[in-house]
Amino acid sequence: MRLSRYFLPVLKENPSEAQIVSHRLMLRAGMIKQATAGIYSWLPLGFKVLRKIENIVHEEQIRAGHIPIQMPVMQSADLWRESGRYEAYGQEMLRMKDRHDRDMLFTPTAEELVTDIFRSHVSSYKDLPLTLYQIQWKFRDEIRPRFGVMRGREFYMKDGYNFDLTKEDALHAYNRHLVSYLRTYERMGLQAIPMRADSGPIGGDDTHEFLVLADTGESEVFYDSAVTDLTFGDREIDYDDKAQCQAILEEFTSKYARTDETHDAALFDQVPEERRRVARGIEVGQIFYFGTKYSEPMGATVQGPDGKPVPVHMGSHGIGVSRLVGAIIEASHDDNGIIWPEGVTPFHCGIVNLKQGDEQADAACDQLYKALTAIGLEPLYDDRNERAGGKFATMDLIGLPWRITVGPRGLKNGVVELTSRRTGTSEELSPEEAVKKVASIYAPHRGGTEEHPEPMAGRPFHTWL
Repeated sequence: MRLSRYFLPVLKENPSEAQIVSHRLMLRAGMIKQATAGIYSWLPLGFKVLRKIENIVHEEQIRAGHIPIQMPVMQSADLWRESGRYEAYGQEMLRMKDRHDRDMLFTPTAEELVTDIFRSHVSSYKDLPLTLYQIQWKFRDEIRPRFGVMRGREFYMKDGYNFDLTKEDALHAYNRHLVSYLRTYERMGLQAIPMRADSGPIGGDDTHEFLVLADTGESEVFYDSAVTDLTFGDREIDYDDKAQCQAILEEFTSKYARTDETHDAALFDQVPEERRRVARGIEVGQIFYFGTKYSEPMGATVQGPDGKPVPVHMGSHGIGVSRLVGAIIEASHDDNGIIWPEGVTPFHCGIVNLKQGDEQADAACDQLYKALTAIGLEPLYDDRNERAGGKFATMDLIGLPWRITVGPRGLKNGVVELTSRRTGTSEELSPEEAVKKVASIYAPHRGGTEEHPEPMAGRPFHTWL
């Protein structure tokens, strides 16, 4: 993409309504525009990041053996009355009537709807285990929407639902989700700590939230600092191996880490004093096991091995896709703007032409643009007739991890300048060497699964499903 042809409405001043860094930078970088309280339009730059995050979530869900579906955003209240949640859910649920005076609701979550799908089509234990998931817009009518996409009313979320014959099988699904979430967040450049949490209106006794540490987090968290030393890395995981998944759960949840709702002061006091930490955290996902809470009242049963009907054991598992955009910015920024991790950056590299209109500089930038595009990367070429300082400020604000600067002086010596946004360090390389280095940087971030080992990042989801 050439910046002269791109829609990037950046702002020079900090918007007065933005209270936290991510909201401020998303508005300034032209990523979103508020439509009404807690509801945003996603502009091209923000939409690209949203899609990058969505693709990573899809890849890791499919890697774990989960199956994507798409359910409607509007639901009938009748299903929620079956489960007993229609009246209990609270005012966050947006309720309405259609022209036939039927009670409807805008989806805040979909346990009832997916249970209805399951009970209509699955009748034997031989069809289990089964995990279905979707990524879809949801709506919760927050009383005080604030902090931009971090606490909006409309949000984009991955919600998955497992159906298993026994509690043991369902707890393996719980562990499998925890493992896949650890992989997902690390690919986004985040350390998301699983913490014992409260189940809220979803229900169930077993639940962990994944929280990213940030001063602007809505939750107070208490944890053993040793949990921040844990990394998932490039482990090879067999998601059907119950012992392996259980071991990873124990590794990442054995140290004390809880939100304020489940904090136990006595247990926390057993953590060595030098490792006790109290901080704020941003929730970016949660996993639940709730047994037969929905399957029993809604008649979601299968014929067991003995021929008798058995209510299935269930769990639900969410990732806040749109919220993650804000969480990543909260965790990765400086005074000049956003610093995108390589896994989610909207463009892989920025190209800055210091002297637009100079024949040699224009030709070199065009060749860099073509070379990067030819190897499957997406550069953003700032070909505007603007001052160099303005071009650098824009690149710093929108946060591309790498920038190639091209000017007549360097080209006389056969070099361009490659700069890291995160460290600010630069090195002079030939254009060919710069392209090779950028390619090598992004090689580990190209995606893929065991079923689809070829690179997926940058390709639309429907082409690799």
